[in-house]
Formats: sequence, structure tokens, C-alpha cells
Amino acid sequence: MNAHAGVRLLADRFGRRIEYLRLSVTDRCDLRCRYCMAEKMQFVPRRDVLSFEEIEALCDLFIARGVRKIRLTGGEPLVRSGVPDLAKRLGRRLDDGLDELTMTTNATRLADFARELKDAGIERINVSLDTRDPDCFRYITRWGDIDRTLRGIEAGKRAGLAIKINMVALEGLNDDEIVPMMRWCAEQGHDLTLIETMPLGHIDEDRTDRYLPLDGVRERLERDFTLLPMAERSGGPARYWQVAELGLKLGMITPLTNNFCAGCNRVRLTATGRIYMCLGHDDHLDLKSALREGGVDAASVLLNKAMFQKPEAHDFRIAPGAGEPAVERHMSVTGG
Repeated sequence: MNAHAGVRLLADRFGRRIEYLRLSVTDRCDLRCRYCMAEKMQFVPRRDVLSFEEIEALCDLFIARGVRKIRLTGGEPLVRSGVPDLAKRLGRRLDDGLDELTMTTNATRLADFARELKDAGIERINVSLDTRDPDCFRYITRWGDIDRTLRGIEAGKRAGLAIKINMVALEGLNDDEIVPMMRWCAEQGHDLTLIETMPLGHIDEDRTDRYLPLDGVRERLERDFTLLPMAERSGGPARYWQVAELGLKLGMITPLTNNFCAGCNRVRLTATGRIYMCLGHDDHLDLKSALREGGVDAASVLLNKAMFQKPEAHDFRIAPGAGEPAVERHMSVTGG
């Protein structure tokens, strides 16, 4: 930390301070959710992935330049061997420049690692769960076992992790499960965030068939529930409501019906060391090469360029017949 004393805090051309790093430790996943991936994926060779030592060095640089929150993502982060140990190493930065270390996971392996993650300093996690119906879960994920995922969530709860469920809303597939999911989350003490499907990467189906605008979902919910707007922000793009009848905190992420870019405080670092300044653009810079060729100072110089190139807003669009995704890479490359 002291080696970077006096460096500029990260801020883009639009005056937005960058305080949140979403760090993908792997692009691999043990599920193949239909809206996220093709069934037959080509993942990057392991030799191209950042080592844990390189990840630590880059995280220290980001922290020195003002990042206060780091989220470990994937793919599925827990499929990479040693990630709980990486969390422990990064957790040593908590209260020493870093305010929070979190993770997004599909919970398939959480039963094995929940206690380690809590001991590492992770207090809360996001779990991707679009349905609790076994057949629908198997269909969406192509081969997932809902019981294994639910055991992981329960293990996380027992370990003392605060859990937020992320549910991608899919027309004609899980739209009838939104209210049951709300009730279940309220019973279990979990928060719930609904997410519009995002046009990232080529998949095997037409996303427009499943696109469910959340403004309509909210209108329908307000017929039966009292949704009280909350000022609380988690550092991400969600807007939150308190569902009075359930005591549930409900978030909605609406990249298509309600652009959330004005307050963007995030950048994403892939497992191969590419920094993406915006989820909705393919523009990136190669921090791995800078680090390996010129050390941390060279990587810091490249961060200045990244701040200048960060766009004001994403270009997400989705419409019938729009066959091409907004960006070529899959969500698993840059993480959720």
C-alpha cells in the first residue's frame, strides 16, 4: 500500500469515482445457463489466467487508487482451485484500504467452502438462482441439481453469510415463480434481486423470446404488495424496495428498461487480466501484459488510460430479430 502513496484516485471523464472492482477469477463454470452461455463453450487456457500473486498485486494497486469494494466472480469462482485461500489473502486488506470483499456464486460448491469464505472476511454473497423448481432448474442450467444448490445456500446461511438471491427474470419460464421466490426469500432471511436478461455473447437461443421487462413486473407486484422505495445502495446497479407485507428487501437491475449508468462506480477485471471499463462495451485494456512487462507502475499508467476511455453509458438493446449480442464476450468472461 505505501508503495503507491500519493497516486491519483480513480475517476473517469464524467467525474465518477471508481471504488468497486468486480474481479473474475475464472471464466469457467460448472453450469451452462441458457441465457448466459452456449452449451459447448470454449474457455481460455489456464496458462493465460492471472496467478493469485498477480491478482494480489493488481488488487493492491486498485485499493491504493481508491477501490473500496472487491467482488470475486466468474464463471463460477469456486471451480478454480484455491479461491478460498485467495479470499483469505485479499481479506487481509479489510480495514487497510478495503471496506468489503464479496462473492457471486451459483452455490453448487458453497457447502464445501462457506465456512472458509466467512473466515476469510466475506460477510455477504450473491447467489444466482432463477428457480427452485427441479425441472425448470435443470432446463435453465442444462444439467444442474437444485438440491445441491439449495444445500450450498443453507450451508452459507449456517456459516453466517448474508445471502442475496439474484434471479434473472425470464418470460414464460420463471415469471410465475417471482412471487413464490419473494416469499421463500423472506422466510429464509435472504434479500432478492430481479435482473433483466442482458445481451452478452452468442448463445444457442433467441434472447428476445425470454426477455421480461421489469417495469411491467413491478407494476404487477404493486397490485398485491406495498413496495416502499429505499435509499440504500449496495455499490452496484440495483434499485431497492422494501416489500412491506413480507419484510423483504427487493432489488431490480434494469439495464434495458432503465439505464443505470449515471452512478456507475465499477470496472471489471477478467481472469486473463483484461480491464473492461463497461459491461456493455467490448473495449478493454491488457493489465496482465502491462504488469508482466513493466510491473505495477506500468499497470497504474494503464489505469489512467482506462479512466479516460470509460464510456458514459452502455449500449444494451434487445428487440425481436436482433440476432447479434450487444457485445461478443459472454457474461462469464467479465463476471456478474
